[in-house]
Amino acid sequence: MSRHALPGAALAAALLLCVACAAPTARASSRAPMYFDAGTAAVHDETRDATLARLDALGVRALRLTLVWAAVAPDAGSAVRPTFDAADPNAYNWGGYGRLVDAVHARGWRVLITFSAPAPKWATAARTDQVTRPSAPELGAFATAAGRRFGDAVDAWGMWNEPNHPRFLKPQYVNGKPAAPALYRGLHLAAVRGLEAAGQSEDTMLGGETAPGGDRKRSVPPLQFLRGVYCAGCTKLRIDGWAHHPYANRRGPFYVPPDRDNVTVGVMGRLETALTRAAHRKLPVWVTEFGVQSTPDTTLGVPLAQQAEYRSISERILRADPRIAATAQYLLTDDTALSGFQSGLMTASGRAKPSFDEFRMPLTVRRSGAMALLWGLIRPADGATRVEVLARDRNSAHATAVATRPTDAGGTWTARLPWRAGRTWRVRWTAPDGATYVGPPVRVYG
Repeated sequence: MSRHALPGAALAAALLLCVACAAPTARASSRAPMYFDAGTAAVHDETRDATLARLDALGVRALRLTLVWAAVAPDAGSAVRPTFDAADPNAYNWGGYGRLVDAVHARGWRVLITFSAPAPKWATAARTDQVTRPSAPELGAFATAAGRRFGDAVDAWGMWNEPNHPRFLKPQYVNGKPAAPALYRGLHLAAVRGLEAAGQSEDTMLGGETAPGGDRKRSVPPLQFLRGVYCAGCTKLRIDGWAHHPYANRRGPFYVPPDRDNVTVGVMGRLETALTRAAHRKLPVWVTEFGVQSTPDTTLGVPLAQQAEYRSISERILRADPRIAATAQYLLTDDTALSGFQSGLMTASGRAKPSFDEFRMPLTVRRSGAMALLWGLIRPADGATRVEVLARDRNSAHATAVATRPTDAGGTWTARLPWRAGRTWRVRWTAPDGATYVGPPVRVYG
């Protein structure tokens, strides 16, 4: 993950109409798993149990873990490679990563592991930093060790986190030409072979895990990167799905990056078209990291209530797309430093944002003439259930129930109700144990 500030552009009304007008009953991706990456709060021993309990209560059943190579490898800060068998899982200090995967596996959740920089210094070409030209053979051996340690618990793997971003892989360009795609090809090939050597051949091997944007100077745009990975005449890679991190900026989910090789959540069609052309087949697309930045971030952050609305709209967009095989949320709790991420459902001090309740019960409302088209999801539901739709008019003191709707087995529901100017909407759900949950108020968009 990295902080992404794509260049500004006007909000595209045409795209809003195109994407939002998908029929509210479309459920092609309604069962796509939501992988939650809770960051260090899940890895650290002192916060893991509470973090997993919160995620469980929110209906999370799949976890993404960004496995930092240097955090577990021996003598990672040394330029001198230690003498050890790099394919032996007992040679690594898996620490909180290992305890997290064991705990999640015990819950029966799906697990996705993404390998990430920094690499051990001794595993890089010049051994002067921990991101420049990592050794593909060393990564392959590490992948074998990880596969042997975590194999029973993991069913999907990402070979390198955001390889089109200089925080995770260098050089991005050499003499003005993209160098990162070729470097990534070697890493991907070695990691897949390493995992297969560990007996993980049946798992999903993801390509990409690309950041949403590149400036063509320091970082490679994701579609330029994709084309470089699928280069003509190059060794064929095993890629079972292409992963991407389609963060937008404070303009919201319908933002259109002016560089057509950049891909945010509202223009996933760009990625899908480019991927089909490059791979010569319709590979599934995995969104393995996503979130909406909120205040106190002053660069990318939006107000807390708007974060909740933007997050629901983004999820609706992704779930209406039959090409999307998985979605994601990053983080649970904001980073303490403003230089980090404020995309969590809770503040750094542990206070729940509106998006905390919204994540449990995403809701979008779009106007269509005199009607409001509602789409929602009850994430903790284990089967079909019923929801109450609440509405509050502009001059009303309280919201009142205006409809009850059934969900499908996956918790998805829709409604078509009269539109009124200034009306806000929310949903109320009573769980089987009698607990009642109410989502935050949502405005009409479109």
